Amino acid sequence: MTVLSDLKFYTTHSHPCSYLEGQQATTLFVDPEATVDAATYSQLLEIGFRRSGPRIYRPHCDHCKACVPARVPVDSFKPNRGQRRILNRNKDLRVIEIDDIFNQDCYQLYQRYINTRHQDGDMYPPSYEQYMTFLTKEMGTTCYYGFMLDKQLIAVAVTDQVDNGLSAIYTFFDPDMGKRSLGVYGILWQIEQCKVLGLEFVYLGYWVKECSKMSYKTDYRPLQLLLNNRWLTLS
Repeated sequence: MTVLSDLKFYTTHSHPCSYLEGQQATTLFVDPEATVDAATYSQLLEIGFRRSGPRIYRPHCDHCKACVPARVPVDSFKPNRGQRRILNRNKDLRVIEIDDIFNQDCYQLYQRYINTRHQDGDMYPPSYEQYMTFLTKEMGTTCYYGFMLDKQLIAVAVTDQVDNGLSAIYTFFDPDMGKRSLGVYGILWQIEQCKVLGLEFVYLGYWVKECSKMSYKTDYRPLQLLLNNRWLTLS
């Protein structure tokens, strides 16, 4: 296992912030040449890092601490009324594990999702090369879960399984099925899957209070936030 103290880290130059309009950001990256095994990756998640494709990173801004790592302690989680309705609405779905998602069916679903829901995001316009890089499974921790309506694939959740939980990397879905709230259902399903696997947490990435796109994360209560190097519970 790689020891954290042996890892090298690099910071980027200042760049436009992905979350706060008009702000500049700096990002801390794990050395891309380092060998990061599952155990080391688990430790990095515990101290607030996140994965995007092969890159493991953490916000590292001098004068801003808006990006707060968030995770759900699954044994304490209780779905609210709206979330219970979403669970009931999707009882007819079947979830399968997919060996890989680098095929046209999965990519076309992703492409439709980005083109419809995220034209203002960093991943627009979508490309197959970007898709392959972003959703890679080269670390050996990644599972692809397909949500099936009869024989139709309508959503995919990309999830990393680490020592103490699941890290929700990305979920994309059929944009024509908005009434199902498949993004919410994907997280609720991963919380239940975490319990099945005997794991403690679902990691949700960063919560940013001032960013409306990140506000949904506080809907999963109790939520734990990493503040001053301590995981504190937001009840």
